Amino acid sequence: MSQVTVRETSAELPDLPEEAELARVESLDAEGGLVWRFELIGTRYRALDLSGMRLLDGRVRSVHAESARVNGLDARSVELANCELGGLQWTGGKLSRTRFDGCKLLGARFENVTLDHVVFSDCLLDYAMMTRIRATGPVLFVRCSLREAEFRGCNLAHCLFDDCNLGLTDFGPGGYRGLDLRGNDLSGIRGAHHLRRVVLDRGQLLQLAEALAADLEVGFGDDL
Repeated sequence: MSQVTVRETSAELPDLPEEAELARVESLDAEGGLVWRFELIGTRYRALDLSGMRLLDGRVRSVHAESARVNGLDARSVELANCELGGLQWTGGKLSRTRFDGCKLLGARFENVTLDHVVFSDCLLDYAMMTRIRATGPVLFVRCSLREAEFRGCNLAHCLFDDCNLGLTDFGPGGYRGLDLRGNDLSGIRGAHHLRRVVLDRGQLLQLAEALAADLEVGFGDDL
């Protein structure tokens, strides 16, 4: 069983059949809403719309969509690689043993999505909005750019960010107990006062203090 491990946090990766066993498909539309043991490669969409679908044991590679709407999707053991989904709005559903690798998801909106063993690696998630995301298993963000992304009402307990760009990333109210933030520069984050019981390196305390001072709009006497 393949997995990705960073420090003490591990997530299981999609357990896909051999490539020869995957059926090449031209779209993700299917009677009954179930697509399994599939491979979708290089397709371009003006508007991608998926609602109430189930994706099992599949690979989506180099798919480009000018706009994308996903509603109530249940994905298990699915890999998305080098995809570009413009204006992505992802609402509801559950992702388990799913990996996003090298995907461009600028300004994506994820709302009320349950994540269990999900990995975002080398993804562009600048300006993304994560609202009421619930992690029921480990979720890892590795080498991702999350500049000016926002987290609101999320449960990210025991998840992990590693080597990510967190410039002006805004951590709003939510559950962060055990969230591993080691290996990131925290000096430019927002909402530092919400990050109760997270895991840091001692050397990050000054970064967190700088972020907290910015949140509180602290003034310094020698600047007066």
